[in-house]
Amino acid sequence: MQGSEKLRIDKYLWAIRAFKTRSISTEACKAGRIKLDGNNLKASHIVKIGEVYTVQKGSDKKIIEVVELLDRRVDAKTAVNFYKDLTPVEDTQAYKSMFHTANLSRDRGTGRPTKKDRREIDDLQEGWFD
Repeated sequence: MQGSEKLRIDKYLWAIRAFKTRSISTEACKAGRIKLDGNNLKASHIVKIGEVYTVQKGSDKKIIEVVELLDRRVDAKTAVNFYKDLTPVEDTQAYKSMFHTANLSRDRGTGRPTKKDRREIDDLQEGWFD
């Protein structure tokens, strides 16, 4: 991306693969899950190199610093060059015990999950930066 162009936070987070779709990225901004210095950001916030964002996705929280601007989605290996992960090791999913994960059991006799239930289960199980 050229240095003088403007880039929205929702598009940047989608491009670095923090969210699967741009609309999910926009919804995260609207829900207050994207923060800069503790303040909620709108999806139209202009990204600047060096800014540090807190991204809340489910029970996981990531702290990322913008290293370079990226306006189109690329593969995961390339995307990691455009941000720096500042998340403390204690807050990463690899560090957490399995006892702190969500319980995905279903009540006996409720039958098969509906399509909506399946999507919700998949959203819970979805990993970071796919």
